[in-house]
Amino acid sequence: MNNKAKIFTELVEKNQGIIHKVCRIYTDDKDSHDDLFQEIVLQLWRSYDSFKGDSKFSTWMYRVSLNTAITLIRKKTKSSETDFNEAQFLNLTSDDKDEFLNDVERALVLLFLEDLPYKDIAETLGISEVNARVKMNRVKIKLKEIMFKMEQ
Repeated sequence: MNNKAKIFTELVEKNQGIIHKVCRIYTDDKDSHDDLFQEIVLQLWRSYDSFKGDSKFSTWMYRVSLNTAITLIRKKTKSSETDFNEAQFLNLTSDDKDEFLNDVERALVLLFLEDLPYKDIAETLGISEVNARVKMNRVKIKLKEIMFKMEQ
């Protein structure tokens, strides 16, 4: 194993909790979790040369992991939208966990719950710090409204 691969492996092993957290919020079962984990590690390796050390490795890792997960979810959603599904046609499906928060909102909440400062959240999501704060406030309002509706 060359030095680059060794350093990469050590960094991934040290920070693999990040990947597992991302996988947990975007998958429902172990097989999907494992598939997404592998895809994220592959994308991390492919883009490892682009990591210049301008940010913390963990911030960069979150960004690649979230981008990979969101891209795969959107690809699956687009392909499943083209498939005819009688239950969807009749509006009988209500078990969709995504009905509360969209992909980006879930990523924002994950990073917020990790107690990351808004500066790091913004850098990870590729948005401004002000935009991260505004989006988080909107998510908080959205969640309060959902909880209020559930209580009634």
